[in-house]
Amino acid sequence: MRLSQMLFVTLREDPAEAEIPSHKLLLRAGYIRRIGSGLYAYLPLMWRVLKKVSQIVREEMDATGAQECLLPQLQPADLWRESGRWDTYTQAEGIMFSMTDRQQRELGLGPTHEEVITTIAKDMIRSYRQLPVHLYQIQTKFRDEIRPRFGLMRGREFIMKDGYSFHTNEESLKKTYQDMAQAYSNMLRRSGLQFRAVDADSGAIGGSGSQEFMVLAEAGEDEVLYTEDGQYAANVEKAVSMPADAEPSPFATFEKRETPGTETIDKLCKFLKCSPTQVVKNVLYQAVYDSGITVLVLVSIRGDQDVNQVKLLNELTKLAGNYQAKTVLFLTVPDAEAQRKWAAKSLPLGYMAPDIADDYIAGSKEVNSKFLRLVDRTAVDLTNFVTGSNESGYHVVGANWDKEFPLPATVVGVRTAKKGDRAVHNPEQTLQSARGIEVGHIFQLGTKYSLAMGATYTSEQGEEMPFVMGCYGVGVSRLAQSAVEQSYDKDGIIWPVAIAPYHAIISIPNISDAQQVEVAEKLYAELNQSGIETLLDDRDERAGVKFKDADLIGIPYRIVPGRSLKAGKVEVVERATHQSHEILIDEVNSTLKQWIDAAIK
Repeated sequence: MRLSQMLFVTLREDPAEAEIPSHKLLLRAGYIRRIGSGLYAYLPLMWRVLKKVSQIVREEMDATGAQECLLPQLQPADLWRESGRWDTYTQAEGIMFSMTDRQQRELGLGPTHEEVITTIAKDMIRSYRQLPVHLYQIQTKFRDEIRPRFGLMRGREFIMKDGYSFHTNEESLKKTYQDMAQAYSNMLRRSGLQFRAVDADSGAIGGSGSQEFMVLAEAGEDEVLYTEDGQYAANVEKAVSMPADAEPSPFATFEKRETPGTETIDKLCKFLKCSPTQVVKNVLYQAVYDSGITVLVLVSIRGDQDVNQVKLLNELTKLAGNYQAKTVLFLTVPDAEAQRKWAAKSLPLGYMAPDIADDYIAGSKEVNSKFLRLVDRTAVDLTNFVTGSNESGYHVVGANWDKEFPLPATVVGVRTAKKGDRAVHNPEQTLQSARGIEVGHIFQLGTKYSLAMGATYTSEQGEEMPFVMGCYGVGVSRLAQSAVEQSYDKDGIIWPVAIAPYHAIISIPNISDAQQVEVAEKLYAELNQSGIETLLDDRDERAGVKFKDADLIGIPYRIVPGRSLKAGKVEVVERATHQSHEILIDEVNSTLKQWIDAAIK
């Protein structure tokens, strides 16, 4: 492609809307253009990158025996109601674009396709002889993000590969799951990315085991906790660890003490001269179930620990049946406005005890009249601890479970693991932290959707059995941007060779120089013919402008037919290192081919 003929506009300054380097660079280099909030046009250079990423994904999926298809983006609400997720996606998470057609039928734009694919399997797969089956697609998805940001990282429209497998048993599912773990590792390795596979929470998609594939980058929205021995890695939402040991309590007897202005753990510990490991803090949450019932949740946890809201949500979902519900729509820390809707009297916030009376709740049909009391494992074994007194300005010291306070019946593990904690598999290993961008996620769904939607097959014994399912997703457009976030410098993008829009760019310093133009044209034709995808910068611009643009757009190799032409050579500059080589014109093709082959192996 000749740059003079390409839709190619670069920007000198960083766009005001861009917050992270990759977003700034893709806009400045003319790869994407913002059309609306969270909506971007993929311009010619970007589309070439996306096609290359898609092809790597497609090759790795096909190698496992998965079959490519294409599913509708517009999905009937009835399918989502069958699975029980319509309210979750349109109200709780609120990420599905929903609409009504002219016949007043409700529809959604697909953020994911479990319901559609399960319906297809239900209609088409009758016998165990047809299993296992694995279908995938590369498709545009839609999510109504509250705050779209970071360009293609968190947009409202994005390209994704999602795949779904159907099995007769868990053993078959686990084999495909392992195949996918390997395939995803291959995809990221072939794309030239540094990544880490981590244990993850299954979220709204559900199921049992799941793994995320994280591209390591400082701008990543996710925190990854891992051990140096390589035996453990998990998203912070899922990570488990051994907390530091609690210090012995200095309080031997139970008493109530005046503690003015100590509504936070730090202030309390300074006032009482005690360790936060000796404190039981009581954190209030408000859960709204899909049955319409609001439940006030009191979590008692050790003072130096934080509640992991994802883990808490999972625990509350397990209890949904107690409230005639299937799932939690909302989980929040109730603010003053929320409290006014259900509080019978003012709560002693910052001074609550584990036994705060249920009469603080003005019960109704919509609000459960009793606190749901949970205790984290970190608080269970504490003795002579400090906690609230249910009276503002006062705490109690020297308290014990089943003496001064009843131990809550439900013990949970909802603490947030953090850097420096001891590893569960080996206490000599401590957790390290890194930032990551989630570009892939694989799930063992089990029978969650097949049971909900009545999707069955006939077993060898003639019984109707629910499909055992798996789900596997890769964010194609997110992966492309994450490559930029991982690899750039002050001059611009540094694309991995395998997914760069072009392998090489020939920058003619002076288009008025007939010899420069002749050599450039010869190399341009020769390289493209031999499979080395090459751009020709034949614009009537200064050499400095061309070199800056070549660096900005991140093409791996820049060829300059300049001063070295007198010696029958051209300059070849490696974008990643800025290393310059003078190479004989007749050897440019073979040299680049050798470098490219080595880079994409």
